[in-house]
Amino acid sequence: MKMGPIAPQDPVRQRQFYYIMLDKQISIFPTVDGKNVSIIFANDGRLRSASELVGNVTDEAILGLLATTADIRKLVYGIGVSMITDTGEGGKFFFDQNGLHQPAGTSISQEITGDGVEYLLPLEAYEWGNDDKEPGQFRFEFPSMNVLATVNVRFYLNDGFTAPPFEGIDKVDPTSDGYREMIKGGVLSLGDTTRLKAAFERARSGQDTAITFIGGSITQGAGSNPINKECYTYKTYQGFKELFKPTGEVTYVKAGVGGTPSELGLVRVDKDLIKFGKVEPDIVVIEFAVNDAGDETGGDCYEGLVRRCLKMKKKPAVILLFSVFVDDYNLEERLVPIGKHYNLPMVSIKSAVTKQFYLKKDEGRVIGKNAFFYDRYHPANIGHTIMSDCILELFRRADVENPEGESTDDTKTAMRSDDFDMINLIDRTHNEPGAVIEPGSFTGTDTVLQACQMDVSIESTPQFPDNWAHFGKGDEPFRMTLKCRTLLIVYKDSNSPDEGDVDVFVDGSLVKTINPRAIGWIHCNPYVIIREKEAKEHVVEIRMHEGFEDKNFTILGFGVYA
Repeated sequence: MKMGPIAPQDPVRQRQFYYIMLDKQISIFPTVDGKNVSIIFANDGRLRSASELVGNVTDEAILGLLATTADIRKLVYGIGVSMITDTGEGGKFFFDQNGLHQPAGTSISQEITGDGVEYLLPLEAYEWGNDDKEPGQFRFEFPSMNVLATVNVRFYLNDGFTAPPFEGIDKVDPTSDGYREMIKGGVLSLGDTTRLKAAFERARSGQDTAITFIGGSITQGAGSNPINKECYTYKTYQGFKELFKPTGEVTYVKAGVGGTPSELGLVRVDKDLIKFGKVEPDIVVIEFAVNDAGDETGGDCYEGLVRRCLKMKKKPAVILLFSVFVDDYNLEERLVPIGKHYNLPMVSIKSAVTKQFYLKKDEGRVIGKNAFFYDRYHPANIGHTIMSDCILELFRRADVENPEGESTDDTKTAMRSDDFDMINLIDRTHNEPGAVIEPGSFTGTDTVLQACQMDVSIESTPQFPDNWAHFGKGDEPFRMTLKCRTLLIVYKDSNSPDEGDVDVFVDGSLVKTINPRAIGWIHCNPYVIIREKEAKEHVVEIRMHEGFEDKNFTILGFGVYA
């Protein structure tokens, strides 16, 4: 495959261009094959969103050509890429995974230095195949993990296309009056501050305390760099210590898993939030406002997670955090009523930043979308800082202001449902409800799993490693006998054609046929298979669907309310 010249010449510099990434700080992750990578996805409308967000493109003649690789080649002459690293070392840039059958298609790549030199990758220099369909991802690979990198990627356009004038990214002044007012606007409700005041007092008096967070990819730290120290959770933990000067130990728990709803969060409480009883939270921050479109119960699981946390041993303060996407989307209308029902403290990033996004700089805009967001879903470092500052503003106010309204009561009747109040995890090594399990032909252990940076670690932790996997041999069903009122199955999604469908039976009746390839990436997926008002004994069977006996399927675990 031919390679283009490594730097734009004068005729190229005169071409119209716009930025896809501008001074973007990237996060580096170790992969299972030993590589150190940063991936910025370009599929599912992300490339269009980046063009609007960073490139200020509004011309539909350009935006309409970003969905397929064939159209991109009509629009884009070449990709310019540059990078500055703190160590000075370089890496390798890729634009690939563009195929109809991922991972496939043409791979554009270039060795680049870490000194800011721009390299040009002309698209005409590559042989594009029949399998190319839609843009997949931009990827950077590095020789080591210990690199902090800032990258620029821009599209040089073919003749006949006009890019908008270049505009830089807003510089944010956190000491300005406008910034402080924006942060104040993020406190949606103080609620009953009694539990927060008690947590603050325990910290000040020298008792050990724990500040914990559970949520999706934003809580995982996506968009921050480095992901373990620039995320909103770590900044909030550090701010908590600065505010209250604890002399005892402060435990920090970050339990975010990308692409998953509160329905999965319920099942993860045992292992990720309270570490099977090793952690007793004083504060729990719940962040699922942009993930819960995938909650099949429409809010019942979210309320169940809230109620589970409220009932924990130390009666922790539960804070509801509502993050936001670049298109101003979140699920506050569904979730705020739950917070009001229990009179909980609530922080809305949407309330803080969205209105001022649409102001001009001279009208009082503090930060633009292109600075706040890393991509259409996740905040950049400054966005994570704003999220943390909003939570810390809540802490400061709660410390001095009286409680608002009625007291938070963990025995209060549920607003929506109490069917998910006490979900416990069942996997190969944890079975507190005492289920009787016969694995049948699901005797393997899958190690190719969704992995996330948990707590303060930069290393990724595989999710649900104590699983049951069927690896293409045998047709004996997985069978579990237990007494329960609610049961969720958690299974692995994958893009591999080696994965096959299963049928889930409860007491001999088919309740669900699961296709693990539907999502298209390695991912943890929950599904409710039993939901009743009283606990009864049930027999659950999971067997490979007819015609898929030679395929794979992984049962990651179960969430059970006994």
